[in-house]
Amino acid sequence: MGSMQDYQARHFLWEVSGKVATITLNRPERKNPLTFESYAELRDVFGDLAQDQDVRAVVITGSGGNFCSGGDVFEIIEPLTRKDMAGLRAFTTMTGAVVKAMRHCPQPVIAAVDGICAGAGAILAMASDIRIGTPRARTAFLFVRVGLAGCDMGACSILPRIIGHGRASELLYSGRFMEADEAERWGFFNRLVGPEQMLDEAGSMAKTLAEGPTFAHAVTKRQLHDEWDMSIDDAIDAEAEAQAVCMKARDFQRAFEAFAAKQRPKFEGN
Repeated sequence: MGSMQDYQARHFLWEVSGKVATITLNRPERKNPLTFESYAELRDVFGDLAQDQDVRAVVITGSGGNFCSGGDVFEIIEPLTRKDMAGLRAFTTMTGAVVKAMRHCPQPVIAAVDGICAGAGAILAMASDIRIGTPRARTAFLFVRVGLAGCDMGACSILPRIIGHGRASELLYSGRFMEADEAERWGFFNRLVGPEQMLDEAGSMAKTLAEGPTFAHAVTKRQLHDEWDMSIDDAIDAEAEAQAVCMKARDFQRAFEAFAAKQRPKFEGN
């Protein structure tokens, strides 16, 4: 594949402005549910972003005043009731691969969340690096409501690290909606803004990140992920190595030269 700037999406909207890509889930009449095909395309797009040098930050959002209502009841849930165990494992492995791809792509991912953010939609927001919500955003990990465990797509691992074990347990056991102010108070949303400002806020943040030292941002993202499994001493050692690598990058030299010249550094991501 060439540059992701030229990518033609099939199951959602894809737009690149400068160095920022925006994914818009676009089935507003159904509150933007996911299908087998859109799951797979999200997995592939985030996987391909790992090799892209032009896109340096990603915004994921939904159209029509909602983020995502989760897996489509008739296009996903009903067919799953008829699959054998091998087919079910293939599906759950594929959906988990979406989160893996989001976590392993080097670009920061910002979720811009308005309205309903439920089921797999809540997972997409959870798997993002930063979440901006609106006062009318309502987030629920609905799996228990259809007789499933809360441990879907990494929820039992990632969600407690964002909001704490007890709060995550409550949401995953109950399947209830977390209101916007509660989600901000618990740290799920980094901030709340009005619906009319949401995309501008997310886009502005993404643009700022994309203009920063993106090689270093990728290292930060990798370390945030990898250090979940490390002792503090191992994490300190890993960060020492990672930071030494960043010090060999040209952006570090550019920053020094700009500082010495009393100018603002212009980072190039190498």
